[in-house]
Amino acid sequence: MGSREADRPWAPRWDGRPGRTEVWYTTLTDPTTRTGVWLHHELVAPTDGSPARVHGWIALFPPEGPVEHARFGPEPWPPRRPFSTASEAASGAEASSASASAAVADTGARHLRGTAGPYTWDLTEHPAGEPLYTFPRWAWHHGGLPAAQMLPAAASRYTGTIDHPDGVLHLDGAPGATARIHGHGNAERWAWLHADLGHGDVLEIVAAVSRKPVLDRLPPLVFLRLRHRGRTWPRTALRPAVGWAGASRFRARLGLPTWTVTGRTLLHRVRVTVTQPEERTLALEYTDPDGSRAVCRNSEAADAEIVLERWWGRWRPQTSWTLAGTAHAEVGGR
Repeated sequence: MGSREADRPWAPRWDGRPGRTEVWYTTLTDPTTRTGVWLHHELVAPTDGSPARVHGWIALFPPEGPVEHARFGPEPWPPRRPFSTASEAASGAEASSASASAAVADTGARHLRGTAGPYTWDLTEHPAGEPLYTFPRWAWHHGGLPAAQMLPAAASRYTGTIDHPDGVLHLDGAPGATARIHGHGNAERWAWLHADLGHGDVLEIVAAVSRKPVLDRLPPLVFLRLRHRGRTWPRTALRPAVGWAGASRFRARLGLPTWTVTGRTLLHRVRVTVTQPEERTLALEYTDPDGSRAVCRNSEAADAEIVLERWWGRWRPQTSWTLAGTAHAEVGGR
């Protein structure tokens, strides 16, 4: 695969049209201190045609003590500071003039550097695994849905340092991932989970209620992708959202501190329970391209119980995972 093809999942999608938003966000867990980390970089092109802006934040979720965060921006797009390398310009990922930059090296490693208030980070990301499309590939590449999300690499490892007011966080092979969102703005309500299950296995969930008329009256549509032992289940990304002609689709019950997703295909079914303790959850506000506002409640130190069963004449446990303080999760709404 050539470097241009390898960089494509990281490249920006915004084509200059108003009413669009684009997000790069990195979440990881330090295996030594069990601190969760959230790096969020967002481009917003307002619906009224005013200049696009970039902004974002960093947040740390220590196992003990309060959640800490700092914002950067907003400031005009494109960044005042030019990209320092050709590969940075090609990827465009996490680009913010005062805050962050990213580069894709020939080895596939990416460099995440930036500042926000008293925070400074200098990380190297080593992507692993094939891209994981939580939504259908066509929705990511060609649109057709209000928004789409994907992971350029299903699992990554992070090495480097984060300077913060209480010291320095040293990372060495911390598990996590970078995800991408491209669309018209935030949903009416939504939930998200990224669970690193070890050995290259990951679970990604987005459950959302659209803001579009009529669609906003429907229960949350679930997009769930489980990559386990080299295979991705369900085989098609739309299967959890629509089922068979609308029947047997996956279901989500959104709320805090606990939310759930359940669903089945012909031979497998899954139960996911996510808990976001209040003391490990951070509330932050978003502004959509149309000026409306939403609030997300995010925890990079959430708990998750995941049970996968298989039909052998009756449902029998196939495998299960328990994540205590290492799940990455979010619930948002208006």
